[in-house]
Amino acid sequence: MTNFIPIFPLGIVVYPQEQLNLHIFEPRYKQLIRECLADKKAFGIPAVIDKKVVEYGTLVEVVKVEKEYENGEMDVVTRGVQVFRILEMIGSIPEKLYTGAIVSYPENRFNGSARLHKQVMTALRELHHILQINKSFKKADEDLLSYDLAHHAGLSLHEEYEVLHLFEELQRLEYLKRHLLRVIPLMAEMERLKDRVKLNGHFRNLSAGDI
Repeated sequence: MTNFIPIFPLGIVVYPQEQLNLHIFEPRYKQLIRECLADKKAFGIPAVIDKKVVEYGTLVEVVKVEKEYENGEMDVVTRGVQVFRILEMIGSIPEKLYTGAIVSYPENRFNGSARLHKQVMTALRELHHILQINKSFKKADEDLLSYDLAHHAGLSLHEEYEVLHLFEELQRLEYLKRHLLRVIPLMAEMERLKDRVKLNGHFRNLSAGDI
């Protein structure tokens, strides 16, 4: 399936089912949001990486307008629907301030592995413990998808984008697992380094050991 969608490029990666709160202030995007509300249609958020609109993004729907200001600006709540691939950018649309794109929707599979999922969750909790972060999710652990976890795993923007165009849940979970197993030892060593720096200049009980 291919179709035309209005687009709102941003320097972030949005995942399916993710809630994204946006403050709308530019005239072109105020027009876009108002039309999406009036026509009950979705729009696309492709990621902008290294100052370029990249190939993949996420279709999002407007859930509600949280607040509307006197100057026409809006606070809106949106939710990711599905990943799209840009086939053609449409830079000029008659009577529209915003741009658009012809897109397709790659097939996305959500069948995972309970064992792999548990490994990712364990590693993620360990990372948060090292960083002294208390992170709670709105879903039970067993209901969390890779998309729910990716923003909380310490990925860079490029890495989050790589997850976006993996279309098998098993692939996404494996990607997160490898990332976490790579960064956890680094973060643990940084915490030990911080402890050593804190100790410098303090009185310490030291032993020469068994010599």
